[in-house]
Amino acid sequence: MPVYDHIFPCYNPPETEFVRAEGLYVYTQNNERYLDFIAGIAVNSLGHAHPALVKALSEQAQKIWHLSNMYRIPGQKTLAEKYCNATFAETVFFSNSGTEAIECALKTARRYHYDQGDGQRINIIGMQGSFHGRTFGAINAGGNPQYRKGFGPSPEGFSHVPFNDLDALKAVVNDKTAAVIIEPVQGEGGLQPCDIGTLKSIRKLCDENGALLIYDEVQSGAGRTGRLFAHQWANGEADPDIMAVAKGMGGGFPLGACLASAACGNSMVVGTHGSTYGGNPLAMAVGNAVFDVLTQDGFLDQVVQNSNYMHQQLHALKDNHPDIVTEVRGKGFLCGMKITKSVPEVRNIAFDKHFLLGGAGDNTIRMAPPLIAQQTHIHDAMNILDEVFTQARNLDDV
Repeated sequence: MPVYDHIFPCYNPPETEFVRAEGLYVYTQNNERYLDFIAGIAVNSLGHAHPALVKALSEQAQKIWHLSNMYRIPGQKTLAEKYCNATFAETVFFSNSGTEAIECALKTARRYHYDQGDGQRINIIGMQGSFHGRTFGAINAGGNPQYRKGFGPSPEGFSHVPFNDLDALKAVVNDKTAAVIIEPVQGEGGLQPCDIGTLKSIRKLCDENGALLIYDEVQSGAGRTGRLFAHQWANGEADPDIMAVAKGMGGGFPLGACLASAACGNSMVVGTHGSTYGGNPLAMAVGNAVFDVLTQDGFLDQVVQNSNYMHQQLHALKDNHPDIVTEVRGKGFLCGMKITKSVPEVRNIAFDKHFLLGGAGDNTIRMAPPLIAQQTHIHDAMNILDEVFTQARNLDDV
């Protein structure tokens, strides 16, 4: 096997290498098949090599790959209109990743208040356990101090309160608050959904105090919970001012976006922000194809139906393995289980059984299967997990 001596040692992947993939399965060079229930960390929303995405990318690759935002890119106009028509948003900035979308959101919030003549409103209030990406602004907006370790002092204007604790948030929101940033479903933080009622109350709290509301739907968006975005389960009563999205919206191609109201987005005038690759023709071709599939009649209804079935099966696993599984967590196809054993060790057992899953905070197994997962795939996954947990009984508790 090749040794990756010239790559930053930021990751620790297994030695197995995958060379092709289709649907919910990835294959090694020896044609060994693995069932993929993490989907590139909620990225491959339509599975691997979806025909509509392959077609869109192949056709665009024969036209124009890159222009930069010095010139108009028609696909941007088309995709921006689709997302604005389907959400609260009136303006969009396209990026390449979720953390870039977060950076744009943070800058947009501060710039908005600056343009309103209130440049002292710089404070961003985030949630403990949150994850917003790995850039410098994102790790400081995020609620995990471990990700800030070794990178010097935090810049001014970032603080954090307990997730799902409205009283704690009320205690710190004031006339210096630029924005509150929250994931409607925490991914990295342990698959914790925010109560819909709490989201509505946060929206009201921001309005009362002149603060903006930012959602990080990088992981929970693109249909993963059965609505196009998780906050839409509040039926318009908890819409944000700014939202960062990525991952599943590109279906595997690098694509992110910052969606905003007109008032917020229009504060980002020429010279305030930019991206060389963001919104490139290839990404726009794929992004448009993903959106069209996600919004087909009945598609998200199937996601709701099948993810509900998966949650039922996860609860059955909990009942069968009460010494291993302490809690079923998540929403839709962003779900998992808090367990008593080491998540990395349990993941290794699963990998040996040709099953791909992820981990999250608070000793939680994370699963984010492609949205095209059917009950047959879920049934197979649960059977494997049953075997995994049986074998894991021999592991020490964490």
